[in-house]
Amino acid sequence: MDAYIYLENGVYLKAKAFGKSGTVCGEMVFNTSMSGYEEIMSDPSYAGQFIVFTMPEIGIVGINEDDMESSKIYASGVIMRKFNNTPSNFRSQKTLENFFEEQGKIGVYDIDTRYLTSILRDNGSLNAIISTTISDKEELKKELLSSAKIDEINYVKLVSTKNSYSHNQAAWNHDKKSFNVLNSKGKKVAVIDYGCKKNILNELCEVGIEVEIYPHDVKAKILIDKFKKGEIQGVFLSNGPGEPRMLKDEIAQIKELIKANIPMFGICLGHQLLSNAHGYETYKLKFGQHGANHPVINLQTKSIEITTQNHNYNVPESISEIAEITHRNLFDGTIEGVRYNNGKIFSVQHHPEASSGPNESKYIFKEFLDIL
Repeated sequence: MDAYIYLENGVYLKAKAFGKSGTVCGEMVFNTSMSGYEEIMSDPSYAGQFIVFTMPEIGIVGINEDDMESSKIYASGVIMRKFNNTPSNFRSQKTLENFFEEQGKIGVYDIDTRYLTSILRDNGSLNAIISTTISDKEELKKELLSSAKIDEINYVKLVSTKNSYSHNQAAWNHDKKSFNVLNSKGKKVAVIDYGCKKNILNELCEVGIEVEIYPHDVKAKILIDKFKKGEIQGVFLSNGPGEPRMLKDEIAQIKELIKANIPMFGICLGHQLLSNAHGYETYKLKFGQHGANHPVINLQTKSIEITTQNHNYNVPESISEIAEITHRNLFDGTIEGVRYNNGKIFSVQHHPEASSGPNESKYIFKEFLDIL
């Protein structure tokens, strides 16, 4: 199929498409990862966004169930230079085209992704529209202008689980080619699902933490009661999509958990929501940080970790008034981790479960167990 792209800065492009036909709007961001496209596409944090891959060829290793971070593609669509529909990998179960058809999502290719990336670096993240049915530039512009912006939609409601459930699968075992199982250390946490990646749950289980996953709107009183009864020893705040400041109910929920003195650990959106709940508002970065090659320094050990990132928002420098800054991004100096002065709450902006290093950030899950 032919596909037509219009960006809010007036750029109009023609490309090819596979998967779903139709018209979709979203915020366009670029991802610099050289591998792991399946994990990226199935990350719920990309809800409402188009992912531009700087890796020039996507589809090489196909798709398999074990590498999914969630049950579906939540991103608005995916843009790539070259679309490879003949995978070469012994773990592949289906082609990228089969996957997109099943998911009802649009994939766009045969386009200069370096050009798109340079536009986003110069202009910042841009709203865009992609269509296989509308080719007229002015009509595309009209459709885009009438669409809701990413900071006007609560995407957490769309990606969070509707019912609570348990998880006992641990990390992937490369020797056995299967997942380990939970070996409990006698500590249990409630995971608030704002769009949680499966591998985060796996890594919590890998260090021996039992997990019970709850919807984003679980009442704080329920978790506080469980904590007081000893049924849980802490709360984990997951990653997720969208503008953190608009999540007023979730921020109020976390404020109650802070008052109850419950040990907490947050990743990505959870990290941002903790900052907002403490009264320090997050802000939007120019084009965000999306990739698997971001160097982060641990300010306590002075070691460098190669991390995976996926966020457009960050916590302010003023957070140092109530927390110790534990990690910083070496690309732009932004805050990557904090430990609040009460000693029982900490969070990181990057994804320690994502194995980009591949293992140097996984100690963070053990730190959570130690606090519990």
